[in-house]
Amino acid sequence: MKRLLLALWVVCLYAEKADAQRNCVTHGYLQQEEARDASLTARLDRFEQFFRQLHTDRLFSPVVNGTGTEVQLIRIPVVVHVLYNTPGQNISNAQIRSQIDVLNRDFRKLNADTGFVPAAFKHLAADCRIEFRLATTDPSGRATSGILRRSTGIRFFGMDDRIKSTAQGGDDAWDAGSYLNIWVGPLAGYMIGYCSPLGISKDKDGVAITYTAFGTMGTAAAPFNKGRTATHEIGHWLGLRHIWGDDYCGNDEVDDTPPQRNSTSGCPSGIITTCNNAPYGNMYMNFMDFTDDACMNLFTRGQSERMRNTFAPGGPRNSILSSNGLSDNPLPAPGDLPQNDAGAIGILTYPNPARDIVSLLSDGNLEGKTIIIYNHLGMPVMKTILSKGTPQLSVRHLQSGMYFLRIDNVTHKLVICH
Repeated sequence: MKRLLLALWVVCLYAEKADAQRNCVTHGYLQQEEARDASLTARLDRFEQFFRQLHTDRLFSPVVNGTGTEVQLIRIPVVVHVLYNTPGQNISNAQIRSQIDVLNRDFRKLNADTGFVPAAFKHLAADCRIEFRLATTDPSGRATSGILRRSTGIRFFGMDDRIKSTAQGGDDAWDAGSYLNIWVGPLAGYMIGYCSPLGISKDKDGVAITYTAFGTMGTAAAPFNKGRTATHEIGHWLGLRHIWGDDYCGNDEVDDTPPQRNSTSGCPSGIITTCNNAPYGNMYMNFMDFTDDACMNLFTRGQSERMRNTFAPGGPRNSILSSNGLSDNPLPAPGDLPQNDAGAIGILTYPNPARDIVSLLSDGNLEGKTIIIYNHLGMPVMKTILSKGTPQLSVRHLQSGMYFLRIDNVTHKLVICH
């Protein structure tokens, strides 16, 4: 009953608004989660104090530090959870990649429409030096495409976070300390996306976006077919508020965004002044407003600083910097093990080339098997019987060069490089 009432509330909340109105419900989600978890507000307050101190000290400044040297380029491993109730909602890999491309342009100030930033705001537009990559390594160290797909019996998802739970028809999050989780699926009513607040539990941490507002092709529908919904929501994931501060002439905690009465819809032009923000008026082209995708085009230097500060030591996203999610040398996925002659066990040596230790990955039981390593002359240089589990062989005593590993009448090439 509670789920039904929540779903009805979400639909009714936006029923009076036009289809073309952007409806990020992140602030409503925050209020919901604060009501559920009394400690969340205190955590958010601590983060706010943390950001203010960093802003004062300029220890993790945006774009360029005090010596004129570019600051660290931050790359974030992304896992996209696709939930589909109908085949048409099962978006393509190409559509997902188109969204990743948009994020990398927008956060690096490489978007073509940056040329449309009004002259009064051009000096504020920032290259955040933050990039996004589909994860290459999953939490267990295995190779991954960074894309997970799951058919669901849920017709639409609301703010109840069922989309983030396998047991409730969604898909469980990967470790939010190492990955940005993005859930894409059918969202309720006119809701196109929402983001978890900083400090929320890891199983809820991430961004949810409706399948018609993700990427630039396929199911993406105008006016949300330029990938800016994800840009907006990930701005929240990195600590940004809506540009009007979710209040009448509110405070978004960023110095260089002008005060603004409320959200902007559609695709306005010219100078619109509110909240005594003359002569330049509202920054409605900011990614954290509600403008249509085609009419938003910048993050400011102050917003860049705030987002980058989440990665500072002690910050809520700092652990992402040590994530293995973009490893160049992941363990192969179980389905990637090579198949040998009929009846032989599929086996793979990892890493190969090897330095000190070689692991043997197999689709069968290797316990009790005899393994022999031969040098390039065909002479046996090592023989052992494998134990239970994932066997590891020490090859540090062998000289660098080409070897042949033989097990179960199958031979594998092995390169050792010390």
